[in-house]
Amino acid sequence: MRNLFIEFLTQLGCADRAHDIDHIERVVATARQLGEREGAELAILEPAAWLHDCVSVAKDHPQRKQASLLAADRAVAYLQEINYPQQYHRAIHHAIVAHSFSANITPETLEAKILQDADRMDALGAIGIARCILVGGKLHRQLYSSIDPLCAEREPDDNVYTLDHFFTKLLTLGDRMHTPAAKAEAQRRSVYMRDFLVQLQSELLSSD
Repeated sequence: MRNLFIEFLTQLGCADRAHDIDHIERVVATARQLGEREGAELAILEPAAWLHDCVSVAKDHPQRKQASLLAADRAVAYLQEINYPQQYHRAIHHAIVAHSFSANITPETLEAKILQDADRMDALGAIGIARCILVGGKLHRQLYSSIDPLCAEREPDDNVYTLDHFFTKLLTLGDRMHTPAAKAEAQRRSVYMRDFLVQLQSELLSSD
């Protein structure tokens, strides 16, 4: 059903390039790998992964916290349109609603936990750094604080500085993963991100 989902998503568009079809395909691939390892019901997990961002809301939009609920509702409506088996709709809806960090909803099923893990994994590592900078640029935020770039003596504020998002959210994700495989990979990617910050600081110090 890949082509069917891609056609649907392409028609809808996305709020920013960090949440485009490439992001969705990465989340689907990660969710499938985790799902096969953990014994999840792929008939629930895969459609949920494909459709988790089918309603795309910008990070600074007032409805940001409702985005996953809007996406879940739209996803189920679409699945009804294509006659996807109804017995999976409720579980797909829950998985999509619970995947969002900003919604702060606890996933109650294995499939919901895996989708949340897979989506958060895409915010880590090299791709996570790139996506963070993409979003920060779209929101016209400064890249870093020239006074204290790594928040050594100040509270991070990712509404002003893009790299502060590492400290307000991204580097906390590894401890919030549910599945063992996701926890291990998230820790590996988090190390890469910390190394990036060390390199950034060394370059800034050498330019003083």
